[in-house]
Amino acid sequence: MTTRRVLIADDAEDVRLLLCELLVEDGFEVVEARKGQEVLDRMRNDGPFDLVLLDVHFPDFDGLEVMELLQRAGYDVPVIMITGQGTSNTAIRATQLGAYDYVLKPFEPAELRLLVNRLFEHRQLADLVRQLQERLQRDARERIVGDSPAMQMVYKTIGRVARSNATVLITGETGTGKELVAETIHTASSRSTGPFVRVNCAALPETLLESELFGHEKGAFTGADKQRKGRFELADGGTIFLDEIGEMSLNTQRKLLRVLQQGEFQRVGGQETRIVDVRVLAATNRELEDDIKENRFREDLYYRLNVIHIHLPPLRERNEDIPLLVAHFLNKYRYTPDAQPTKISEEALQRLVRHDWPGNVRELENTIERAVVMSQGRVITTEHLELGKGMQTLRRPNLLDLTELVAQETSLSEALAQAERGLIREALRYTEGNQAEAARRLGLQPGELTRKIEAYGIQTS
Repeated sequence: MTTRRVLIADDAEDVRLLLCELLVEDGFEVVEARKGQEVLDRMRNDGPFDLVLLDVHFPDFDGLEVMELLQRAGYDVPVIMITGQGTSNTAIRATQLGAYDYVLKPFEPAELRLLVNRLFEHRQLADLVRQLQERLQRDARERIVGDSPAMQMVYKTIGRVARSNATVLITGETGTGKELVAETIHTASSRSTGPFVRVNCAALPETLLESELFGHEKGAFTGADKQRKGRFELADGGTIFLDEIGEMSLNTQRKLLRVLQQGEFQRVGGQETRIVDVRVLAATNRELEDDIKENRFREDLYYRLNVIHIHLPPLRERNEDIPLLVAHFLNKYRYTPDAQPTKISEEALQRLVRHDWPGNVRELENTIERAVVMSQGRVITTEHLELGKGMQTLRRPNLLDLTELVAQETSLSEALAQAERGLIREALRYTEGNQAEAARRLGLQPGELTRKIEAYGIQTS
């Protein structure tokens, strides 16, 4: 847990000393201020702070004036006022300005400690409520949809395994919703308040993937100009989702196996063994049993990952779910934010039900999004539907992944390598392995594409 920081602002040295001793003993980091202007300077130069203990009287400013200045500057931090005068005007004014509470001098250390702990308990509860509200809102937009027997089996399995720490292998064709199932498992687990970290194992060459998973020390390789935590460290106490696990090299598979067996690893270029508490969920659209026979995937890792197996059926095998999915996407993709969901004609809906959906749910979602735009939010008819192989579009960038790249201080060259490898793999999927056609669509010469496939270690069989 991150150490909480408290700014103690009082012109009396004995009061500051008492408060410092009290809060440091409880594990807080404290910073002192002696004047009103110093409070403002500390907030600007040494923040952020999780709490301000603020005296009412300073040589230069009134404490209530300091509160007003903090609010005008946009600082959103709880304040407990400390005063030697328990006048009603002071209490009322402090409350009006948004003070959490106030205490009178001389105060009992135990009472102040109780007040501070109660404040943080309230804030923790408020944060939890906010997270739950955001999760419910997200789930309303991104929930798993389907009432078919096959999907009912998926729901039952999720319900049985979510609260455990067992590893789960999620299989299914591209576009069936494997990542959504992984996120649902995490949300329903006892780790739901911890991080959910996604890693696309197909988006990086072997050397970069290892650094992405396990982190690296400064100087570990060319360009490693600073120490960096890997995704396993960031996922500590939560869940890591390893998408496209079948694309991982044998060397990286070996290191992943160590994490699964012992819960420990070393950063690239490091000697220190690091221990993490992470639940692993993995997904693939490959037949890993075939990869094992061809020595492309470790059998021992397969059994470690496949403790629980969830298979997502292709959409063509559960077309009774298509009307529900269509209604869901019509609600999600409104022509304008305040518009009612677009309607669809019965003829258009039946055409969607009869289509075989090679791109699965992702293709259906793209089709509905486009149809809403083309119909201008009125009624979708068959003329607004564009079906067939051409709808198996390249995967759209995941904005959350991009945000994580920035948060992880990923270099531009690493990010471009991820994007390039991902686009090449998607182009090969789209063209069913036809490298000449994939090269044409990517604007490359066939030989140039072949060199990139070899450099990134992309499986083409």
